[in-house]
Amino acid sequence: MKRNILYFLSCCLLIVSCREGDKKESGQVVHKIDSTSTYGYDRDFLKKYSASIELQKGLSKLLVVPQYQGRVMTSSCNGDSGYSFGWINYDLIASKKVKEHINPYGGEERLWLAPEGGQFAFFFKKSTLYDFEHWFTPKEFDTEPFEISDQTDSSVLFKKDMVLTNRSASVFKIHIDRKISLLGRESIEQNLQTGMGSDIQVVAYETENTLVNTGESSWTRRTGAPAVWLLGMLKPTPQTVIVLPIRGDSSSARLHDNYFGKIPGDRLKLIGDHAFLKADGKFRGKVGIPRQNATKFIGSYDAGNKVLTLLECEWPADQKDFVNSVWEDQKDPFSGDVFNAYNDGPLQDGTQLGPFYELESLSPAALLAPGKALTHLQITYHLQGDENALSKISKQILGVDLREIENVFKK
Repeated sequence: MKRNILYFLSCCLLIVSCREGDKKESGQVVHKIDSTSTYGYDRDFLKKYSASIELQKGLSKLLVVPQYQGRVMTSSCNGDSGYSFGWINYDLIASKKVKEHINPYGGEERLWLAPEGGQFAFFFKKSTLYDFEHWFTPKEFDTEPFEISDQTDSSVLFKKDMVLTNRSASVFKIHIDRKISLLGRESIEQNLQTGMGSDIQVVAYETENTLVNTGESSWTRRTGAPAVWLLGMLKPTPQTVIVLPIRGDSSSARLHDNYFGKIPGDRLKLIGDHAFLKADGKFRGKVGIPRQNATKFIGSYDAGNKVLTLLECEWPADQKDFVNSVWEDQKDPFSGDVFNAYNDGPLQDGTQLGPFYELESLSPAALLAPGKALTHLQITYHLQGDENALSKISKQILGVDLREIENVFKK
């Protein structure tokens, strides 16, 4: 009897071993993921509360919600059972309540219009204080849906018309076109100029965001001008670090960290040509990189889930005007940043929007005559897999390997 039992157990172990070996030989990367952290779980949850659009190429999946301004809610590089990359505010969505200041539904890329602060702000009324009590997200890109213009298996096009008034009482009639396209592996490798073996899984998507001046007056430096502002809410962890490559000399002006007050040195480090920001969702802080100091990429690494995230943007060389979103009246409202990174944390009253962290990009200021347009492109990449392979890609794209990222706040 004992021999039969031992034989049975040995066979079971052999079968499991062979299956695991088959997975490795076939190039599949095995990750242990809690079921509530999967893409399938998030898709099923969101479909209970809103109509969703799913884009797919092979195992790459992307979930988009028109009701939430055509935002990318989450994605996966391994189908329904893969890790869900976007942060989702389950409680707010399930409550069906509408909040006063902002409705942070979540989502790993949404479209807002900047500037947030300053005399040309869209988030503050004239003569009000620059504080959270007087900060309001315009309903046009907070609670109103975007309309679907076109759709395929791997892309969707949205449109939206709106009229906004800024803090200086200038009125803007705006048309927005927003196209979201899921990229194939060949396009991803061409974009990143690197080959990825079977030990790396990846999902990537490009968004093409166009503003059109549909009014009768030009948008100028005197009236203020809108800018495309793309923000991605991602899941914070104690082991997640945001990586910001910076060009230029060693002056502190290469990095702006005065958005919400000074960030302590144990949370933000400037080392050589890189800034590193903790993304644990426990301290509210934001940093930005001016155009002259920005490279094409910023990113983050979640060591616990082995997720390397990359954000790619390029800006026309002749564009010098970028809106400034700092919460104050500004000497130069067109000296703003092109990349931002935000770590969420408690507000002064102890409440919190998240927790989440954000990777952000902004277009140039849309200084447009009537009928003219401005387009801003952004590509988001999520990579999972073998750490050595991921480290090589991180070194190539961000200029630091994973060991450097993991150890920066341990020093």
